[in-house]
Amino acid sequence: MGYTDQRFDVNLSILFTELPLLERPAAAAAAGFTAVELWWPWIDTPTPAQEELDALKQALEDAGTQLVGLNFYAGQLPGPDRGAVSVPGEESDRFRANIEVAAEFAASVGCRALNALYGNRVEGVDPAVQDELALENLVTAARAADRIGAILLIETLNKPESPLYPLVSAPSAIEVVDKVNEATGLGNAKFLLDLYHLAMNDEDLSEVIEKYAAKTGHVQIADKPGRGAPGTGELPLEDLLDQLRKAGYQGFVGLEYKAADAAASFGWLPAGARAAG
Repeated sequence: MGYTDQRFDVNLSILFTELPLLERPAAAAAAGFTAVELWWPWIDTPTPAQEELDALKQALEDAGTQLVGLNFYAGQLPGPDRGAVSVPGEESDRFRANIEVAAEFAASVGCRALNALYGNRVEGVDPAVQDELALENLVTAARAADRIGAILLIETLNKPESPLYPLVSAPSAIEVVDKVNEATGLGNAKFLLDLYHLAMNDEDLSEVIEKYAAKTGHVQIADKPGRGAPGTGELPLEDLLDQLRKAGYQGFVGLEYKAADAAASFGWLPAGARAAG
């Protein structure tokens, strides 16, 4: 048990960021990993040129890495934004323009999980209006994901770092997951269970796992405090991942932590346990 029986992937939007995007898959492969995930890499556009999409696909293939998670367009991330799904006007339009682009790219590289960050509350806009817009956009995204055999992920963030983001508890994200599934009848909306964010919200992690493992489509980890690698903080991540496995979760665990030197940060994970099967 423990780390050695998990399927890990490296989030290339937070690790190896000292390298250009197209060099990061090879860096992850050199560290022994075969699976990676990404936030939407083109923060300025939901619709990058086909050559840019093709170049990323080629870089993933050349490195022998499988993309297992991709965010839809989410605004300036990293930065002040936390998604575009519920943000009226231009950002919602950008999200909609991105849905098919992201889904088609995911299909082209065999990625089966698409994450839609909900977006911050906007001053002067009724939260109910934002939630209605979000549901409409998420339903569209869930249908697009379903067409390529993928799941749609809904993520809880943490209030200290994302004070304007409304989904800052496991139940709040689960409520959205249930609403999307109810509206589509597809059942492909799932919870993105990020142990770091949940811990920052002071949630009972064991209880969250017990309650929601069956609705979880992807897991991400970082230690707390500091959002560093496992072992740099106080979270019993190995035990929590064991609990997830026992509760039936067999998906990927994304390494979404900060490290000044990514390649040197993987000492907690035996080299033989880095390849994802």
